[in-house]
Formats: sequence, C-alpha cells, structure tokens
Amino acid sequence: MRTQLPLLIVFLTGVLVIVTFFIPHEPFGSLEQRFLVWYSIVAGFTMLLGLDSLVRYHLIKIRDRAAGWGYSLVLLAGLFATLGLGFYSWARYQSPFKLGSPFMYLYTYIIIPLQATMFALLAFFIASAAYRAFRARTTAATLLLISAVLVMLGRVPLGGWLWQKIIALIDLVPGTNLSGLKNLEIFARISDWIMDVPQTAAKRGIYIGIVLGGIAMSLRIILGIERSYTSGS
Repeated sequence: MRTQLPLLIVFLTGVLVIVTFFIPHEPFGSLEQRFLVWYSIVAGFTMLLGLDSLVRYHLIKIRDRAAGWGYSLVLLAGLFATLGLGFYSWARYQSPFKLGSPFMYLYTYIIIPLQATMFALLAFFIASAAYRAFRARTTAATLLLISAVLVMLGRVPLGGWLWQKIIALIDLVPGTNLSGLKNLEIFARISDWIMDVPQTAAKRGIYIGIVLGGIAMSLRIILGIERSYTSGS
C-alpha cells in the first residue's frame, strides 16, 4: 500500500491533466489551472525538504570531520548568514530587496562577484571543450569547425574588417572592381544563413526528440512502469 498509493495518485493526476487538456469545458476546464496552483505549493515544500536535506548532510560531515568538512562549514555559515540578513531586511525595510538593505549589500558585493568569478572560470572550460570538439579529425568535425569559424566571424567586428581587407586585396588585381561589394558583409550573411537554416533544422530535430522522449517518460510514469521516484525498481 505504501508504494501503490503514490502510483494511484500519479495515475489519476496524470489522466485528469490529459483529460483537462483535451476537454476544456467544466468541470474539467478549471482543473488544469488548479493543478498548476497545487504544483506551485508542492514545489515550495520540496525546496524546504531540499534545504533540510542539505543542512543535515553537511552537519553530519562537520560532526564526523569528513574530508572537506571546512567547505561544509563555510557553506552553512553562508546559508544561515544569507537567511538571517534576508529576514532582518524583511522585518526592518518591509522587503529584503530594498536598496540599501543588508541583504542587497550581501547580494551586490558578495553574491554577484562570486557569480562573475564562476562564469569567468566557466569560459575557460567552454574554450577547452570547444578546442576538443573542433579538432578536424573527421569530415563532420571539419564541417563543424568551418561552420563555427564562419559564425564567429559573422558575429564580431573582425569579420567585417576581414571582408573589407579581402575586397581591397582583390581590387589590386588589374581589371577588377569589387568596391560595390564592400558593404555586403558576407561573413554576417553566411552566419545568418547557418543559424537560420542548418542550425534551425538540427534544433527542431532535437526538440522533436525531446518532446517524444518527454511523452514516452510521462506515459511510463502515469502507467506505473517508471517507479524510481518511489525508491522502487
């Protein structure tokens, strides 16, 4: 019964959501909006459960002096300091997001610089991954490399400058006059074509795959085939 009751709730909820989507009339018409409200409430409680799990895990790690327990101490100190300043700002300024409040000071001078540092480090990882992905080992990798270079040239001022130099170099050949093509911005046009045609086609294929996978997984959950959320097999 402990496992069957969640499966029954999931099955009835899933069937009702499908029915309300295809029959937008009372009494089913308002159920979809009500389910969305219930979902928001449940999602709020899941955040509290996640917070409780996070605090318990790191408290046990600090108590046992496990590897990296100092990081856990810093995390909990930051968590409770943020919570404390948020509640204090809420009580004193009626909103933690009011300019000049302690919470906004913490957000502006600590959280935003930390986020900037993290994204700056992320740029190096992206550059490293791009270097490995763009190595021209196969025909497909070579096409990917050429496309990436053309897109980058079309998105930065360097592409326009390079095109001007190419036209000027060709104009040095006697009998040629390509000055009318200087404003063509060929790299920008190629970049737009790659993003609008091949990239859009591939993106739509990926979206179709994601939707079909989502439908298949939803049916598995509704029919009780997928039971991992109940800690069952």
